Amino acid sequence: MQEQTKILHSIPVDELTGAISTPIYQTSTFVQEAPGIHKGYDYARSNNPTRKVLEDLIAVLENGSNGYAFSSGLAAIDAVVKLLKSGDEIIAVDDIYGGAFRLFTHIYEKFGIKVNYVDTTDVNNVALAITANTKLIWIESPTNPTLKISDIATIAKIAKANSCWLCVDNTFASPAAQKPIDLGADIVVHSGTKYLAGHSDLIAGLVITKTAELGEKIKFIQNASGAILAPFDSWLTIRGIETLGLRIKQQSESAQRIAEFLNSQEIVNKVYYPGLPSHPNHAIAKQQLKYFGGVISFDLKIDDKDFATHIVSNTKYFKLAESLGGVKSLICLPCEMTHKSIPAITRYNTGVTDSLIRLSVGLENVEDLIEDLTTTIRSLSLKYSFTA
Repeated sequence: MQEQTKILHSIPVDELTGAISTPIYQTSTFVQEAPGIHKGYDYARSNNPTRKVLEDLIAVLENGSNGYAFSSGLAAIDAVVKLLKSGDEIIAVDDIYGGAFRLFTHIYEKFGIKVNYVDTTDVNNVALAITANTKLIWIESPTNPTLKISDIATIAKIAKANSCWLCVDNTFASPAAQKPIDLGADIVVHSGTKYLAGHSDLIAGLVITKTAELGEKIKFIQNASGAILAPFDSWLTIRGIETLGLRIKQQSESAQRIAEFLNSQEIVNKVYYPGLPSHPNHAIAKQQLKYFGGVISFDLKIDDKDFATHIVSNTKYFKLAESLGGVKSLICLPCEMTHKSIPAITRYNTGVTDSLIRLSVGLENVEDLIEDLTTTIRSLSLKYSFTA
C-alpha cells in the first residue's frame, strides 16, 4: 500500500453511523451503564473517541505502537521530559527549536535535569557526551532553523547500547517523508500545528512510542497532567492529515526550486536545504528522507539585521509570521522571532545569524514565489545601493 492510500484508509469509517468523516464527540463526560462499567470512555480528559481516532492514526503512520495527542507541540515535549527524574541528563541537538530550549533550560534544569547540547550531525559527539546519568537523547532532523540532518539509525544504536531513549522531533519531515521508529527511535514527537494539520488553524502536539510499555507511561502522564487535545482540534488535525502526502510532495518540489534559486543569488551567503548537494548532510538526508521538506533557511553576505528585516517585511506572498508547514507560504527572522529566547552567542554558534531568514513554502505556484523573492531582493539592492 502506498503512503497516501495508507493515510486515507487508516482513518476508520464511524462504526455507529457509517459516517466517512470522523464525528466530533464534543462532550466532557460519558454515561455509564453501572459504576465503572462503560464503553471505554468515562471522562474526556482520559479518553475521547475523536481524539482516539487521531492518536491511532498517527501511531499507524509512524509505525509506532501508541500515539497520544496534546494541546500543543510543547505540551508533547513536556510529556516526554516527564519520563525523567531529578539527576537524569539529556543530550540534545544544539540547533534546537527555541521553545524546546526554553523548556529544557528554564523549566527542567531547575528541577535537576541537566541538558548537554551537542552537534548531533557528528555521531561521535553523541557518544562522547553520554554519561552514566544520560537517559534521553533528543534530536530534531531536520533541525529548526538550519536544517541539520542527524544519522538517526546510528544514534539509535548508541542510545540502545547505553540504555537511553532516543526521541526524534519529526515535525519538519512528517511521517510522509521520514519514519524515525523504523530507524530505531523509541519516541517521536510532532508539533501537529505544522505539516500534520497543515492549514495554520490550530495548535496541537503528538507523541508516538515504539512500544506499548513506553506508551503506557506517556498515557499516564497525559492523563495526570491534562494537556489533552480538544475534540474539534483533533478532528481538524485528522482532516489535515488526509492531504499530508500530497502537500509534502508539492511543498518539497517547490522548496527545491526555490533553494536552487536562492543559491544563485549574489546577496545570499548560504542556503540551508538538505536537498542541495552543497548541504553538509545531503548524503544522509537522501538515505532517510523520501522528501526534503518545505522549509528553507538562508542568510545574507552582509550579516545585517536591517537588511534581513527589509526582506521579511516586503514579500508579497510569503507572509511574515511564526510557524510553518501550512498551505500558505510564511517567512520569518528567527533571531527576532522563533529563536529570540536563545542567547545570541548560542544562536550564532549554531548558524542562526542576525540575517538568517526562514521560509516555509506553501502551495502557491512556485513561479509566483520565486518572483516574489526576486522582487524583494531587488528592492533591497536599490534601497541600500549595492548589486544584488
